[in-house]
Amino acid sequence: MLAAMPPTPPPTPEPGEVRIRDRGDACPGALRLHPADDGRLARLRLPAGRLTARQVEVLARAAESLGDGRISITSRGNAELRGLGEGCGAELAELLAGAGLLPSPTHERVRNIVASPGAGLDGLGCADVQLWARELDAALCAEPRAASLSGRFLFVLDDGRGDVAGLGGDVSLVAGLDGSALLRPGSPGAPPRPKAPGAPGVFRLAADDAVRAALATALAFLDAAEAAGNGAWRPHELPDEHVPDWAGALARAGIAAEPVPVPPLPAARPPAPGPLGDHALHVLAPLGRLTAAQLRALADGADELRLTPWRGAVVVGARADRLPELETYGLVTRPDLPSVGVSACTGRPGCAKSLADVRTDAALVHRGGLPVHFSGCERRCGHPHGTWVDVLATGDDAYLVDGAPTPRTSLPEAVTTARSLPAHTR
Repeated sequence: MLAAMPPTPPPTPEPGEVRIRDRGDACPGALRLHPADDGRLARLRLPAGRLTARQVEVLARAAESLGDGRISITSRGNAELRGLGEGCGAELAELLAGAGLLPSPTHERVRNIVASPGAGLDGLGCADVQLWARELDAALCAEPRAASLSGRFLFVLDDGRGDVAGLGGDVSLVAGLDGSALLRPGSPGAPPRPKAPGAPGVFRLAADDAVRAALATALAFLDAAEAAGNGAWRPHELPDEHVPDWAGALARAGIAAEPVPVPPLPAARPPAPGPLGDHALHVLAPLGRLTAAQLRALADGADELRLTPWRGAVVVGARADRLPELETYGLVTRPDLPSVGVSACTGRPGCAKSLADVRTDAALVHRGGLPVHFSGCERRCGHPHGTWVDVLATGDDAYLVDGAPTPRTSLPEAVTTARSLPAHTR
């Protein structure tokens, strides 16, 4: 029997053209399982990627007893279970709810919150935005209207170091040294559109108001989307004449916010694998996927785990002497290991749209200066933000490397050459 196929997305509109959405987004969740070639898929939203030791054990047990024994980490620091059976939805929901991983069944798909994973651990940030993430999650779940947000709507909380500010948030907050925060509504890096009067800007406000401001901004988007009637999932899909009244929304929420010129986004490279301060470690999952045993090893003796948008985990409460042990589990613990910076979508056999087993092929190459991402089809699921080497499958043994036709056997050399050429930006 052929696996069910997800709806084919409409073509990407040209610059200046408004996208019409005639259906809700089809993003999987913990309760809405997605059919794939390797079974059902569940996506668990984990605000700021945070997992307690108990939640780690429940997640590992669910992967082993209901799925394929692995946990995938997404580019938003969420977790996916694959290979789930047809009738396991109720059992999975019960397991997750019992571990506190489903605080609101109506809001479970809208809890997309990325926060600087090193916040509060290494002294580099201006505020502990991990605390903001917990507060924002509670505020979202308590607001009935927030359940109408798309499963793709993203909140980004950067502690000022610039590690996550450029991840394309629909509502972004950047902490400042002076107890302030910059609120940036909209979607930085979205496809260019003609600038509209009153287009989204940036607001400076007190850090104590940051979470309330983020929620008010998201609700202002919902107001504008309802008025526009085009089914927009994210702010950049709104027509020019329906730009949300961001300033008015903040004022109505009682938040003092000063419009300021749009500054460049702060930018910093993700931390290298290894120690993160004196009491935390940053470890990467090979190609973004952990076995249940690897997940348990990471959590052993830790205060908590924080899954990261770089498809790894920050182990809070662990010292550098644990790194050799974690490396024996096949985890990436050093920046000189060849798999650092190489990522891939699911590919064959898990995805019916994929033209190749990209995960096997990705293991052939080593990353240099730029990230490298393997995609099984033109959707490029899970690609990095910013600039990267784009490796796109066009058949079983054929790829495009930054647009250049490349046989599978030549991938290592082609990826090395591509590092010195203009790379893919989306």
